[in-house]
Amino acid sequence: MILLFTFCLLTQPVHAKIGFADYVHTLKSEAIEKGYPASFVEQVFANVKLREKVVKADKNQPETKITLDNYLATRVPDWKVQKAVQLMNDNEVILEQVEAKYGVQKRFIVALWGNESNFGSIQGKHPVISSLVSLAYDGRRETLFKKQLFAALDILQQGHVSQQNFLGSWAGAMGQSQFMPTSFLDYAVDFDGDGKKDIWTTKADVFASIANFLKSEGWSDKLTWGRQVKIPSTITSSLIGLDRDKRKTLKEWQELNITRYSGRPLPVVDLSASLLAPDGLNGRIYLVYENFHTLMKWNRSSYFGISVSYLSDRIKKGF
Repeated sequence: MILLFTFCLLTQPVHAKIGFADYVHTLKSEAIEKGYPASFVEQVFANVKLREKVVKADKNQPETKITLDNYLATRVPDWKVQKAVQLMNDNEVILEQVEAKYGVQKRFIVALWGNESNFGSIQGKHPVISSLVSLAYDGRRETLFKKQLFAALDILQQGHVSQQNFLGSWAGAMGQSQFMPTSFLDYAVDFDGDGKKDIWTTKADVFASIANFLKSEGWSDKLTWGRQVKIPSTITSSLIGLDRDKRKTLKEWQELNITRYSGRPLPVVDLSASLLAPDGLNGRIYLVYENFHTLMKWNRSSYFGISVSYLSDRIKKGF
């Protein structure tokens, strides 16, 4: 999950190589100054190691451009849709309870679950503390990763997970929802009431945490996410984008001769929408509603938002 987490490279210099052991010592001192008990700090940092593969992964993130069609084929294959439908049925009771409490449709919860961790099967096996310390030590985004590190200390101190099981992606994203530590503190939920916000193994907590994020960021169960549309040749790139000043009502888009993808008129509903063209005017075109803007707060990639939305639509259809 890239929630509130920017992967762009900042201009700050690489951390002065004072030696990893010395750097860990400074972190431990800073943690104690922040009020963490010395015994807790010693325990947490006892087995911290410099994870060169994590730093290398951060420096070598793929930049290959793929089309949305290729992305959707990879992220929303038929087998994943079938699995999503089956798992939504298998977890119907819990999902309906979460949907009722948070006002987030269960198909979107399952779609995010599927896209983030393949329904919990791919959560990452990197020790979170070592990953975050290594990335902070690298220095390019030290402030960012130190913030995540101290949030991770809070999670351990609150007892939500043991340090042995405190695992995640190379970047520190955790559990079946792939929350960064700060996002965990803001949105994770103990839905089953056992005293732990367990996004690693407890589905009730996973579903509720996903829903709590969406609801907290403006989700409405009165709306869907948007729809694929057809546009006339008169539409220009100046109308494309998610900025608020480019939003229009469905009536206004209709007056510009935009139709549903089938060619039928747009719904007669008092909604504002943004025109989105992830691959330009010659690719797939969408009108997206406020809920899509909420998905963009989860992950700022329009490809990701479309893939979650597309999977949710296919879940709704049953396949």
